[in-house]
Amino acid sequence: MANQNQSAHTSNSSSDGPKIPKGRALTFTQRMRAYLLAGILITAPISITFYLAWIFIGFVDSKITPLIPAQYNPETYLPFALPGLGLLILILALILTGALTAGFFGRLWLRISERILARMPVIRSVYGAVKQILETILAKQSNAFREAVLVEYPRRGLWAVAFITGRTEGEVQNITEEECTNIFLPTTPNPTSGFLLFVPKKDLISLSMSVEEAIKMVISGGIVTPPDRRSNLEKNKSFTSATTYETLEVLREKDGSKTLVEKGKRPGEIQTRLNAEIDNKKKGST
Repeated sequence: MANQNQSAHTSNSSSDGPKIPKGRALTFTQRMRAYLLAGILITAPISITFYLAWIFIGFVDSKITPLIPAQYNPETYLPFALPGLGLLILILALILTGALTAGFFGRLWLRISERILARMPVIRSVYGAVKQILETILAKQSNAFREAVLVEYPRRGLWAVAFITGRTEGEVQNITEEECTNIFLPTTPNPTSGFLLFVPKKDLISLSMSVEEAIKMVISGGIVTPPDRRSNLEKNKSFTSATTYETLEVLREKDGSKTLVEKGKRPGEIQTRLNAEIDNKKKGST
């Protein structure tokens, strides 16, 4: 009986497996360092945001507040400065300007001023370009920077995040056989500079992440990566493979093939076909 109990105890001990020793408690120095890092992670983003906002408000105030006549400036009668006064005046001035130009006389004045600027050799080019860019970005129905995509750049097998800025039109589209899309390929960590590329729509892979998330990813150099919010069916489908794709291209080039990518094998075409299959599966399951 004792042997049976001992064997049972032995079997239970062996079935439970070896006991893993618990981790050691953090020392006082390690705990203080962890608290310090946690405090930096919490306060640094908020502090930097408020600091940049304070610099911007101070810059606007330094340019706008001196333009206010002394008799109308509240700071003349107060013993302290009013931060944000210049920014408030600027916003009110922009609203008033927009309201005035919406009327008949405002539109008439705008047409006359544009005609005058159009006759100036250098200013007309700058004014026209800036106006067109602002109208494109601020338009309510504008699709500029509304979608993030993957583009194969700078060579086959390497992919980069880019942003769709519109459809290719005019001379560039007319001399191109396929339908192309204007994309802006930003640089890291400064996304204000980059490259304008005209890429066939079939060679782009649409991303489900928002433009804001994609910009954060570019600025951080990939440190901040947004989560994949697609369904499980979509996550199990791959649209391209850098290694396989590059190997196929090298083999085709060695064979002297005129067709680098077979019809229906381009990344955008594969994504469209797989998305259609996923939609059919979802409809069938419901």
